[in-house]
Amino acid sequence: MMDMSCKIAGVHFKNPVVMASGTFGFGKEYGKYYDLNRLGGISGKGLTLHPKEGNSGLRVYETPSGLLNSVGLENPGIPAFLRDECPRWEQLDTARILNLGGNSMQDYVDGALLIEEDAAARRKAGHTAVDMIELNISCPNVKAGGMAYGIQTETAREVVREIRAVTSLPLVIKLSPNAEDIVGMAVMCEQEGADGVSLINTFSAMKIDIHKRRSVFDNQYAGLSGPAIKPIALRMVHQVSKAVSIPVMGMGGISSAEDIIEFIMAGASVIQVGTYNFINLRAGIQLIEGLEVFMEQQNVTNLDEIRGIL
Repeated sequence: MMDMSCKIAGVHFKNPVVMASGTFGFGKEYGKYYDLNRLGGISGKGLTLHPKEGNSGLRVYETPSGLLNSVGLENPGIPAFLRDECPRWEQLDTARILNLGGNSMQDYVDGALLIEEDAAARRKAGHTAVDMIELNISCPNVKAGGMAYGIQTETAREVVREIRAVTSLPLVIKLSPNAEDIVGMAVMCEQEGADGVSLINTFSAMKIDIHKRRSVFDNQYAGLSGPAIKPIALRMVHQVSKAVSIPVMGMGGISSAEDIIEFIMAGASVIQVGTYNFINLRAGIQLIEGLEVFMEQQNVTNLDEIRGIL
């Protein structure tokens, strides 16, 4: 029998297909199209301590083989998520990952403390709604287009250390491809006690309306995702996987079972699917089925046989 499962910091993933933050909401809408329990995991929409309305103006713009987004982390806030969404997440039989963002160090810490307190209360009652935190240090100041914590390693060290100190939940750090040294950033995360890293987030990019002579986005810059970034993402995942001993979640332009296999061969423990969810509403289940076909055809019984072989 084929075994596609793995564990990250004690969290069981029945297969490596995880839905990426910001592209899947909290799963409810996609649950109309297939059984979410078939997924390896869900990384929910990025959450901040307080609700955010997100950016004004145009928010998405299609580019050749990619998508620009300037959503601006619109979200209901952590308290509302814990109150309104977690009861449904408790019912899911898949790895549930909370993506945590922040506008300041104190926002990050206060948010993590709320999540920790809620998780402890649910454990006491015999329930679990959040299995893991994915710490997004890529763009804490989205209005300014900045990535204050995600660019310089020593600046990022502070926020990773602070969050690690206040949560007992498994902690994965989401890395920006815009970092000055993404390998050094990943090594730092391991040094500071992270249980894993996920990469890559979107590239800082731009589109100009030549008739209006301005950026199409009110925020000027946006994040580029989709197949266009996959070769770069794959290279970065391979480099990071060779430099750290903690698990790596790979992402960036994945839209086929073959893409998943490439990331696993590059060293990823699991992968995350983002932009492809907008193209194919049944992306998750179809990718899992495609992965099963590949393993059967290639006589692969366990993904560990091919993981990190490059």
